[in-house]
Amino acid sequence: MYDEEVRRVARAAMRAGESLNSISLRLGISRAALRSWRDQPDRAGVDDCPRCHGAALPGAAYAHLLGLYLGDGCLSLGKKSVYALRIACDDKYPRLIDEVVESVQAVHPRRPVHRARAVGYTSVVSCWKHWPCLFPQHGPGPKHLRPIELEDWQREIVASGIEPFVRGLFHSDGCRVANWATRPVAGEIRRYEYVRYMFSNESADIMALCQWALDQLGIPWRMPRRNALSVAKRDGVARLELIVGAKT
Repeated sequence: MYDEEVRRVARAAMRAGESLNSISLRLGISRAALRSWRDQPDRAGVDDCPRCHGAALPGAAYAHLLGLYLGDGCLSLGKKSVYALRIACDDKYPRLIDEVVESVQAVHPRRPVHRARAVGYTSVVSCWKHWPCLFPQHGPGPKHLRPIELEDWQREIVASGIEPFVRGLFHSDGCRVANWATRPVAGEIRRYEYVRYMFSNESADIMALCQWALDQLGIPWRMPRRNALSVAKRDGVARLELIVGAKT
């Protein structure tokens, strides 16, 4: 695979009128590749990877997709070193499925995004050789059995898009629930209801990322269980109502 700088030099040479044979000999590029770049310029960068070529990623869409990937996503290797990114989505929430598709398309707009339907859920699928470049957390086995850490460039993107990241986390492994409690009022025991948000994940590292993101937003949380995080204080819930909201 030729990098973008080589393509840029080759295209400039072709525009200047240099022969394909001369460019091939000078740059070590096959004439077939040069003809493809000349005759199908719209496909010249079809496999360009922002990480490989130093291009910017769409921050909010990537932060959202990263949160989704850490929760319900995986990469699987197929033929010709092409990876399939799969985000599993509950069929009860069609709007969330549409939002996942939009984020995948924003991050990698050059390839189609598919919806693979199964019993009770839909997998949003996109195939690309470079998904591991964007999700270096990929590895063998379940996520909770291996270290999950953000690289510096990922943490920088997420830090500037904390809300989409939190939205992705809670849309994958979170829920919004109505709880109730009782308390004495004027000598009577009265029942009242309140909303709280829960996030559950078996990976201590992913849980720590959720805690870090909520801390950045100033949202208080507590851990009722080892693998469950709760946001129940009024101000924190109000903030998550704006960022996450009810699943639909």
